[in-house]
Amino acid sequence: MQVILLERVAKLGQMGEVVNVRPGYARNFLLPQGKALRASEANIARFESQKAQLEARNLETRKEAEALGERLDGQSFVVIRSASDGGALYGSVTPRDVAEAATGAGFSLDKGQVILIAPIKYLGLHDVTVRLHPEVDVTVSVNVARSAQEAELQASGKSIQELAAEEEAAAEMDINALFDDIGGAAQDE
Repeated sequence: MQVILLERVAKLGQMGEVVNVRPGYARNFLLPQGKALRASEANIARFESQKAQLEARNLETRKEAEALGERLDGQSFVVIRSASDGGALYGSVTPRDVAEAATGAGFSLDKGQVILIAPIKYLGLHDVTVRLHPEVDVTVSVNVARSAQEAELQASGKSIQELAAEEEAAAEMDINALFDDIGGAAQDE
């Protein structure tokens, strides 16, 4: 099926291009979302008459997205989740969770704007791409932790595994010191 794109669509084309797409993709996504029109003579003429308005609207929304992107780029959001001692989450962090964390921090994001290449399944700092406009992408950091204190430690640069190793080493030293004290007391008697 041939359609005329009314805006830039990733991996498909620029505004005004006539492209071939599968009928289901056009029927279920492009046409209902207002991203395309069927490529008929009447629609091509209609597009040409509205081209200046569409380009102006696209430029305006891109400027708004760029302004939001400047404020959002590099931001860090904390997501609190329960996890095992090894750092594996008992679920995963989804685009909805990232969008809710950003909305809680005062940014207006939709889950459809958050792009995760793979689900987040471990504690730590993760870079996430946010697509504010088809031509504007920004990167935010998501700090997944079990508590606010753990999130602060991760933000300072320490990983959960390093902290667990330090705690284990400190406990081992305490046990060795205790046995040394007991051994010394036994020799005194």
